[in-house]
Amino acid sequence: MHTETNKCKRYYHMRPRTIDPIEIFRQHNGILRTAEAIKLGIHPVHLYQLRDAGALESLGRGVFRLASMPDFSEPDLVLVAKRIPQGVICLISALAYYELTTQIPHFVYVALPRTSRMPKPTYPPLRYFWYSQHAYEAGVETISISGFPVKIYDIEKTLADCLKFRQKIGMDVVLEAFKEYWRKGRTDLDKLYDYAKICRIEKVLQPIIETIVSQ
Repeated sequence: MHTETNKCKRYYHMRPRTIDPIEIFRQHNGILRTAEAIKLGIHPVHLYQLRDAGALESLGRGVFRLASMPDFSEPDLVLVAKRIPQGVICLISALAYYELTTQIPHFVYVALPRTSRMPKPTYPPLRYFWYSQHAYEAGVETISISGFPVKIYDIEKTLADCLKFRQKIGMDVVLEAFKEYWRKGRTDLDKLYDYAKICRIEKVLQPIIETIVSQ
């Protein structure tokens, strides 16, 4: 009798554990790429079955999220962070997040190191900017959007980058951002000038700061 019971116990422990895809998604902030799901033991067929059943939603090609999760406040930023892990939200997208612009970004602006390859994702609409390694690494912060980590440049690095790429985004956008930054009153000019040195725009920055301060 005891022998049979012990056999049953051994058999139970030898059986593979049942994979709970929903629980796995919950453990990863409710969103996974297909490749990540497969590595975690979820068969692709199960992903599409759960999608068809309404338990998962497709966020563009190769990305799924739990339908029961609250909507992301910035869904495009979350999707970019998931599909392009090395990308950092920058320029107008970062200005919009910090509420330093009246512009409505038609693209997600993403910074990448010069040594990286061009990412494959085509949705949401993206604009890439290639940074030197030093400029790419400086000022990166990780924010939480509905519990999901997203890399973005801090405010002062964003302003320095915008001034550096003023020909790409428009000087009017840059000046508006600097004026709003000064108006909000939470300034850190020492940090701003440190980033200006990295971006090599100290001479361009100085008269802008002088003008804004004197107004």
